[in-house]
Amino acid sequence: MDAVVDELLAPAALSKLRWRCRRGLLENDLFIERFFARYADRLTLRQAVGLEALMELADNDLLDLLFARVQPEATLDRPEVRLVLEQLRARAAA
Repeated sequence: MDAVVDELLAPAALSKLRWRCRRGLLENDLFIERFFARYADRLTLRQAVGLEALMELADNDLLDLLFARVQPEATLDRPEVRLVLEQLRARAAA
């Protein structure tokens, strides 16, 4: 199973995921655009699953997670969601 989720995301799926990730709050969009700028060329199915789960949240709930005001709980407390959150929160390397 791990080999499947570590496969790279197909270009069509990546395009669909980018469209799905458009948000109403500029702050969320900034985090997401930075994520895609860093990882789009090597995005895996595992990351896509984590990102899709986060996109189910309301904008303010997502922002609270991105700013680490809260941590993932219940159904969001999964390795793929935590991985993507770490990547979304990461600052640019100096």
